[in-house]
Amino acid sequence: MAIGGNSVPKTTLFLVGFIAFITLPAEAAVKMYQFDIRVKNVSRLCHSKPIVTVNGRFPGPTIYAIEGDRVIVNVTNHAKYNMSIHWHGLKQYRNGWADGPAYITQCPIQTGNSYGYDFNVTGQRGTLWWHAHILWLRATVYGAIVIMPKPGTPFPFTKPNMEQIVVLGEWWHTDVEEIVNQGTKMGLPPNMSDAHTINGKSGPLFPCSEKHTFAMEVESGKTYLLRIVNAALNDELFFAIAGHNMTVVEVDAVYTKPFVTQAILIAPGQTTNVLVQADRSPGRYFMAARPFMDAPLPVDNKTATGIFQYKGIPNTVLPTLPQLPAPNDTDFALSYNKNLKSLNSANFPANVPLKVDRKLFYTVGLGKDPCPTCVNGTRILASLNNISFVMPKIGLLQAHYFNTSGVFRTDFPDKPLKPFNYTGAPLTANLGTAHGTRLSKIAFNSTVELVLQDTNLLTVESHPFHLHGYNFFVVGTGIGNFDPVKDPAKYNLVDPVERNTVGVPTGGWTAIRFRADNPGVWFMHCHLELHTGWGLKMAFVVEDGKGADQSILPPPNGLPPC
Repeated sequence: MAIGGNSVPKTTLFLVGFIAFITLPAEAAVKMYQFDIRVKNVSRLCHSKPIVTVNGRFPGPTIYAIEGDRVIVNVTNHAKYNMSIHWHGLKQYRNGWADGPAYITQCPIQTGNSYGYDFNVTGQRGTLWWHAHILWLRATVYGAIVIMPKPGTPFPFTKPNMEQIVVLGEWWHTDVEEIVNQGTKMGLPPNMSDAHTINGKSGPLFPCSEKHTFAMEVESGKTYLLRIVNAALNDELFFAIAGHNMTVVEVDAVYTKPFVTQAILIAPGQTTNVLVQADRSPGRYFMAARPFMDAPLPVDNKTATGIFQYKGIPNTVLPTLPQLPAPNDTDFALSYNKNLKSLNSANFPANVPLKVDRKLFYTVGLGKDPCPTCVNGTRILASLNNISFVMPKIGLLQAHYFNTSGVFRTDFPDKPLKPFNYTGAPLTANLGTAHGTRLSKIAFNSTVELVLQDTNLLTVESHPFHLHGYNFFVVGTGIGNFDPVKDPAKYNLVDPVERNTVGVPTGGWTAIRFRADNPGVWFMHCHLELHTGWGLKMAFVVEDGKGADQSILPPPNGLPPC
């Protein structure tokens, strides 16, 4: 919400659309949305530029649903770019056709065309989000998804008086696609963002902020649920509210054991729900977001701010800033993530796979390829198990479903072909990095343990990995090289956090487990758009089961042509 003059901002809590939808009958309903992709001129930080938007809004509209609903979103593309939308964190059981990543489950929606995403919201409730899944268009094409529990099902925590969506993002002064193309031609990382944003606005620490500061009005004594999304392309972010504690109650639409913290850490792709009590002296308090980076790499280190404003306090009162962790505070990051645990209650059990059918070990690396036309004669690339992923020309799910040969191979290795001291002295060699569209085939209903190991090829760095179509349990994490003998003994197999996007710590490893009970082709990639573009991605082919409801659904009519 913009702050201007001396007017007191009206609350945007419980948006009109949400109030309208909760008055519908209790039985499962069909929620229909129209997304018009259009270019619109937007001004931020004293600069104006055309951006790609949904329905002319930045951030885009929120999708509201009740657990059990069917959701249909018709997307019409009026922009010059091809488009696809991913519904991040929705499991899309047997229905990869609605998942949305371009050239993985569909070809993109071409200019002037439409495609209807049709999916059921089953067995999930909480905060997720949607975003463009092609090029770097999710820089401005994104919005929240709010899934309410079935009627009569209470939250497993104190019922809030009101709710607020808080979407964190990034902003560039100039056209993002031009910046990326320039970086690609030079073989260098594109320019970092010029600011971070809170609900599309950077706040008063930036110029021309009078109309570009988000504020939420609160009343003393009331409890607020903040639904926080990190929609930034390339930065993990700290978030805090001056003078107020937050109680974490959910991540990635899965309830957690509540714990109190002064700040949260949220990686690109992740969501976090927190309770905040308006229990301080009435005033104006900054909410703030700033990057976490504990590797020797440049980031946009500026702080985005919004205002947590008590009712009746004039805008002339200066807000106070929160004490955010230091930008390289590794200890806070590790401690915070260690506090995240599944609720594991009778109503919300943590069904951690205890027996593992398939063990995978993937190394995460950066490297260089020869590039005679680039600045240094090389181009940066990224790889998993020393394979840099090559995007196909048609959707992998279509190729799999229709048995189209020559599109991909299913020989992605279960472990690196050349073991080495992964986090030791920096290595600048590529170790013979291969390029290819290589997938890993997984048997239906098998249990999988995947260890993601950061490496010091060029440099160590943290990587938030997102697995489409699944939640997984984060059973272990550590710094240094994973020890397959000693480290599994330290796994949490009782109440590990369950989520869809997890950070691999800088110079460390993370172990996840999941049951492969969703047939189809499912993308897995680093959610730093920079790294995804360099090839830090792969996909799983989960085979059909033998039961009637254990195979991929037939494709819908009107799939976008390739």
